[in-house]
Amino acid sequence: MTSHTRKPATPASLSAGRFRLPDIPEREPDEVTQFDQLFKTGLSYALAVHLGNPDTTLVEADRWIIAEPGTFRELARYPDLMVSFGADPAIYKANNGYIVSEQGKPPDFVLEVASVSTANIDTGAKREDYARLGILEYWRFDETGQHHGARLAGERLENGVYVPMPIDELAEDVLQGYSPALNLHLRWERGDLGWYDPATGRHITTFDMERARADNAEARADNERAARLRAEERIRQLEARLAQER
Repeated sequence: MTSHTRKPATPASLSAGRFRLPDIPEREPDEVTQFDQLFKTGLSYALAVHLGNPDTTLVEADRWIIAEPGTFRELARYPDLMVSFGADPAIYKANNGYIVSEQGKPPDFVLEVASVSTANIDTGAKREDYARLGILEYWRFDETGQHHGARLAGERLENGVYVPMPIDELAEDVLQGYSPALNLHLRWERGDLGWYDPATGRHITTFDMERARADNAEARADNERAARLRAEERIRQLEARLAQER
């Protein structure tokens, strides 16, 4: 969501034999939209759990992506969310970011969440740079629909150029597009972002869902335990009456 034109104070350096990228600069105050949509709700973590394979799948944010060492000042971006399959998390950690030449492939998916300060960059220069980096899919989410010009947009790289993917209107205030890279539907629903599994039609499992399922299971267990105790009490009462009659 943020331009690489704001230079970080710390220069890139070599660490443990690898090119190490600097930390990203401090975000603008209005960029809290990224936190609200992806991290406050646990959506990024839920996506990582759903995709699985943490040894080879990166679900990351707030780190630079560059083509190769030495190209930082020419082409460097940090998306709100990035997914790369068949990647090496150890190299990513050592580089403090994603270097395409060291990973051997570009990321498969990036997402930008709109804010006032970055809207023009997201739909302009950043879109061009992601294409130059070879990122397969570029998605944009705008909870208001006022910054990107569209509430939800997804594009797939074809011959070096991003081509729009279909976005369907499921109902009033509900838009959805399919990501082949993730094999998930991205849904804009009344200003909130969601990930939906096309195999089930349901949202992928989140922490809140797991907690609700656990609470329901515990409630069922409590009810079953109470019913068993009531049945045992009735049996004791019946046995007591029979003993008295005898």
